[in-house]
Amino acid sequence: MMEKIEVDQYAIWLGPVATSLAKVLESYPTSRLFILTDDHTHTCCLPLIESSLKHRDYHVCQIRPGEPFKVITTAIGIWQDMTSAGLDRHSIVINLGGGVIGDMGGFCAATYKRGIKFIQVPTTLLSQVDASIGGKLGIDFDGYKNHIGVFQSPLAVLIDPVFLDTLSDRELRSGYAEVIKHSLIADGGHWPELSHIHDLRNADWYTIIRRSLEVKRKIVIADPYEKGIRKVLNFGHTLGHAIESHFLQSGMPLLHGEAIAAGMIYEARLSVRFAGLTTEHLINISNYIESLFGSPPKVALADLLPVLRQDKKNKGDQISFSLLEDIGKSKWDVLLNEGEIQW
Repeated sequence: MMEKIEVDQYAIWLGPVATSLAKVLESYPTSRLFILTDDHTHTCCLPLIESSLKHRDYHVCQIRPGEPFKVITTAIGIWQDMTSAGLDRHSIVINLGGGVIGDMGGFCAATYKRGIKFIQVPTTLLSQVDASIGGKLGIDFDGYKNHIGVFQSPLAVLIDPVFLDTLSDRELRSGYAEVIKHSLIADGGHWPELSHIHDLRNADWYTIIRRSLEVKRKIVIADPYEKGIRKVLNFGHTLGHAIESHFLQSGMPLLHGEAIAAGMIYEARLSVRFAGLTTEHLINISNYIESLFGSPPKVALADLLPVLRQDKKNKGDQISFSLLEDIGKSKWDVLLNEGEIQW
C-alpha cells in the first residue's frame, strides 16, 4: 500500500520506501545525492533504499548516533563532507535516520550554499510521527535543545513502517510517547483505543502512524510558524525538554520520548490546576503512561529552572505551557510564574 499525504509545500509518502524514493528522485533531477546516516542506520536502514539508488551518483556520510552529537561540531563535519563531496545547489541530501539525523541533516542542507534540497526518510517511530511534519530543523547549543535552527520544508518525507523492525523496544516505546501526545491534544476519539495498547511489537503501525500524522498535519497547516494553535504540540515538552536536558548533562541521558512521557504526566497535573482537566482523566492518563514508561524520574524544579528560563515560548519572566482542558482538547500560552510550577 502506498499513500500520498499532502502537507502544504511538500508531500509525505506512506508505504514501501524503495518505491517512494524512486518516485521522488524521478521527479527531481539532481547532480548528486548525499545520504546522511548514523552508525545504526548505515547498517540497518541503508540497504532498504539502495535498490532506488542504482545508477545514481551518491555519497554516504556516517556520523555518531544520538542527541549528544546533535551539536555544532558535528554540523561542521557534515558541511565539510558536503564540500569535499562536491555538492552544488542542484544536489539533494537524503536524511536517513531518526530525529537527530532529520534535524541536523535538514539544518545542514538548509544552510549549505544558502540552501539545497533535502528528503527526510525517518526511520524511528518518533521521527515518523513527529519530526516528519513541520519543517523544524536545528541543533542543540550550550546544553539547550534545538537552540539554533531554522524552518525549512523538505522536498518530501518518506515513511515506511518496515523501519520500525530495526528499533529496540526502548526506541519504539520512546516514539510512542508522541503518538500518545497527539491523541491527548487533538484526537480524543483515538484515546480509548490507544490506551489499551500494551504490546507495541504487534500494533497496527500503518494505521497508528496515519492517524497521528493527520493530527499534526492539520495543526501545522493551520499554523506553520507556531504563532498560535501549533503551540499545542508542545504539551509535555516544556518540562519534558528541561528534563531531557538535565539528564543529558548529568551523564544519564533519557531518550526523547522517555522525557516527554514524564513531561506529559507532570503537565497533566498542572492541567488540573490551570486548564480544567478532571482528576479522573489525570489518573487515566498517568496510569497508562506509567504502565509503559514506569514512574517519571524524580527531579527538583530548581534543577530544571535554568533550562525552563531559556524556553523559546516564554514571555517575560513567565514560562509558557500548553495544557489539557480535556482528553483531545488543549490550550496554549498558559503563562505561569515559577512559583506556580509545582507537581
